[in-house]
Amino acid sequence: MPKYLYVHFSMNFLRRLYFIYSYFQKPPWDTGISPPELIQFLHTHPPGKAIDLGCGTGTNCITLAKNGWSVTGVDFVTKAIKIAREKASNSHVIIDFKIKDIIRFMTTCNEKYDLILDIGCFHSLSPEKRQVYLLNLPRLLNSSGTFLLYSFLFQQNMDSPGISENEINSISKVFHLDQRINGTEKGKRPSVWLTFRK
Repeated sequence: MPKYLYVHFSMNFLRRLYFIYSYFQKPPWDTGISPPELIQFLHTHPPGKAIDLGCGTGTNCITLAKNGWSVTGVDFVTKAIKIAREKASNSHVIIDFKIKDIIRFMTTCNEKYDLILDIGCFHSLSPEKRQVYLLNLPRLLNSSGTFLLYSFLFQQNMDSPGISENEINSISKVFHLDQRINGTEKGKRPSVWLTFRK
């Protein structure tokens, strides 16, 4: 195996291991609280069909379901989905949780959604997987649907990846960028909320 392929494979493998083992404790991103950006969206949009890509333990899926949405949650980490199903059962809501790799799911899914929610999934993908993600995104979003994305912003001096301005511009060529809110993750890492409409 060429060295660059070995390094690429190793990074993807280690990243997946990190996410898997994080759920044996409490992952730093699992706050158990839906963000105000999602709550604001729910206050201004009627219920429909939603999917949460990289749903983790299902906090946002449950919030959507409690507000009348038909919800699918997808994550590749088995333990995260197990916790999500328990939380949904305790909250008395029905959610279709799937244990699947996001890219494999997106390339095989034939459903369309009124809301595609991604809080921290896209920026954890490799550049190759991001391309496949963005290629399949338009097919999965209804004609009047919303793509609500939270991501770290790419920074040259940071080890972990983030969405680049070029990627934001690429998405904006396919969808209308309705709102952009720049911020920071815990007051440190530059981040952004993006609301795209088809």
